[in-house]
Amino acid sequence: MGYEKRFEEKMQRVEELITSVEEWPDAGNREIALEVIQTLMDFHGAGIGRMMDITADAGAAGYAIFDDLVRDDLVANLLLLYGLHPADIRDRVLNAIEMVRPSLNLHEGDVELLGIENGIVNLRLKGSCDGCPSSALTLKHTIEEAIYAAAPDVTSVEVEGGVADQPEANGFVQIGKQNGRKFTECEFPVAA
Repeated sequence: MGYEKRFEEKMQRVEELITSVEEWPDAGNREIALEVIQTLMDFHGAGIGRMMDITADAGAAGYAIFDDLVRDDLVANLLLLYGLHPADIRDRVLNAIEMVRPSLNLHEGDVELLGIENGIVNLRLKGSCDGCPSSALTLKHTIEEAIYAAAPDVTSVEVEGGVADQPEANGFVQIGKQNGRKFTECEFPVAA
């Protein structure tokens, strides 16, 4: 079994355990357990953020390392979990669209990004895929898979262009977000 599959299983188990804790009848114990979980998440996020700062401080060599990090699915998802991914959601969605564009062109179709708001990606299918339900549905699913792989923090993809089914929601939950250039603006002290 590959490490990706084991990681997915472990993350699913973490989600199950957190759900179990949230359902505890004793509010005091529930609050303590959830505070421990959040404190550990904050601590890990601060540490990973500091690693990102150190990498960024290396200049061009550091940014080359960022490229290597985000090519690894496990690391990219970890950075997304903590709101530390160096590429913003729009760039990741556009890159995903570019990856599937040759497939769309084979079907004499294309896609246009209309916008992204509150994690919802709005697209328009163009070309022969517009008005052909089976082709449009196939292309919609191809595009969604690519977008969710590149940007699991997308909550849903809405497509104009003859696709009648409802947008599918993504299950990704982002824990926290660091804003600005520096990754570590948090409560934990960081060694200088």
